[in-house]
Amino acid sequence: MKTEALLRDVRARLSEGGLRACLLVRDLDTGEELGIDPETDLPSASLVKVPLALATLERIRRGELDGAALLDVAPGRVTTPGPTGLSRFRHPARIAIDDLLYLSTCLSDGTAADALFDLTPPDRVADLLREAGLRGITVRHRTEELFDTPVERFDADQVHLAHALAIDAGTSGRGHRVPQLDTTRANTGSARSFVDLLQAVWTPSKIHPDVAARLRDLLAHNVLRHRLTPDFSSDASRWSSKTGTLLNLRHEIGVVEHADGQTFAVAVLTESSVPAGAQPGVDGLMAEAARRLRDHLRQL
Repeated sequence: MKTEALLRDVRARLSEGGLRACLLVRDLDTGEELGIDPETDLPSASLVKVPLALATLERIRRGELDGAALLDVAPGRVTTPGPTGLSRFRHPARIAIDDLLYLSTCLSDGTAADALFDLTPPDRVADLLREAGLRGITVRHRTEELFDTPVERFDADQVHLAHALAIDAGTSGRGHRVPQLDTTRANTGSARSFVDLLQAVWTPSKIHPDVAARLRDLLAHNVLRHRLTPDFSSDASRWSSKTGTLLNLRHEIGVVEHADGQTFAVAVLTESSVPAGAQPGVDGLMAEAARRLRDHLRQL
């Protein structure tokens, strides 16, 4: 299939499934890439934990932080479905910074992430991204705001109403009545900016090699593997990734390293128009779209 026809077909398949998707797949060896609306900014949800990890690791490398230092972390006590780790703890815990990095990045633990944000506030994370030559990712707030959405205000059998609000309350300028979905107030990024970040972590860049190696290891141990993993992980490939989920947003970024040496960075950022919390079919569509673009590049 020719490239133009492939992109039309992928876009149509996503639209039929109720998805508006912004995606980009890039061959990290040749620079060849394919995408759909890769420049569009969307709220990044938990994807912000990747630049947070990068900034924390860089500060540890500089000696500004000690990875072995123990922090007292208050319990999150979140009871709604979704959050993991310390976010669901009922009692205080004492945890090393290195272990908070694991919880934040690999388990997407929001309480662990906010303990790291206490050490490196959003504006400092943004500064360190710029020092690394990375543009297009905006870091404005901690992750605790992701716990305070309309979902927490409805009973479990009314979650669809929160998703309906998320779908219908936006503006043409990408503002939104729900602050976490307003691109002028939320943490944001585009498929291209996140692929640029992944490329800087996987190939020589301004990021120190030791920092890049540790971040690659954290992403390789991501435990949330229900979205793109089934289409990218196999005995002949290694998939390292981070997911992001918030109301009707479903994202994943990652790198697939094939046994034959080919390496591809992938970013899929989506908005669903279906007012439902559980949408396993959407995850499948996201993976199918990204895999088809990867397969096409692999054959060039």
